[in-house]
Amino acid sequence: MTAEIIDGKAIAKQVREEVAQEASALDANGVTPGLATVLVGDDPASHVYVRSKRKACAEVGIKAWDHDLPASTPQAELVELLDRLNADPQVHGILVQLPLPEHVDEQVVLDRVDPAKDADGFHPYNLGRLLSGEPVVAPATPAGIQELLIRSNVETSGAEVVVVGRSNIVGKPLAALMVQKGPGANATVTVCHTGTRDLEMHTRRADILVAAIGRAKAITGPMIKPGSAVIDVGINRTDDGLVGDVDFEAASEIASAITPVPGGVGPMTIAMLLRNTVKLARRTMGQPG
Repeated sequence: MTAEIIDGKAIAKQVREEVAQEASALDANGVTPGLATVLVGDDPASHVYVRSKRKACAEVGIKAWDHDLPASTPQAELVELLDRLNADPQVHGILVQLPLPEHVDEQVVLDRVDPAKDADGFHPYNLGRLLSGEPVVAPATPAGIQELLIRSNVETSGAEVVVVGRSNIVGKPLAALMVQKGPGANATVTVCHTGTRDLEMHTRRADILVAAIGRAKAITGPMIKPGSAVIDVGINRTDDGLVGDVDFEAASEIASAITPVPGGVGPMTIAMLLRNTVKLARRTMGQPG
């Protein structure tokens, strides 16, 4: 068996085209969706990622406000910037790029973003709405994973989904998404982490396996159920280049479908961020997201 490649680039392109149409319709009604990005420090990966987000905004008709701050920026100054962005009616979405410098309390900063402008979906209010099954916006990477599954015709209803990783950015919100009733969900979800005693026992029964642990090729062939769908969230820099959390070569011979790294989940994260921004802009007009 050779797994079908789930082409994140192609699916993200579809989403971005849809977002561009929605942004154009809003613009015709006098509202240009606007996203403010806040980047603190000199992390190379963060700079690359934020540049990609800003370029994508221009391509779909979203106005981008760029705020690049030095790593030494005091937390109070960062909070003041967020307060100004919260009050700016032209800014519909705010994205604070993580990680932040060590002297900055990440949670304090995320909490300061107005939930109505929380393009990343990380504010506790929006995470609570997600858990209750009534999300305004969902975190971009989990939402992108769900969209990949839906558009690749991977059946989720009743499926055993195993998520390896319990971060607030991917693992926890993805689990909350997948257990809800509705398209691309209604699954039975297990979340594995560093405290899991027998990881392979869980991964071997997964109809859908999501790896989000940040360790290169940590998921090996014997850990994968034959015929399953494998979603690899990891991006790890090695001497051999970028690789995921899954041993792609081995998994491709066992799974029925798999995302590549790069070109799988990554493009979807940006596409869903754009979609979140347009949703938030639409809500300012009294329209449902």
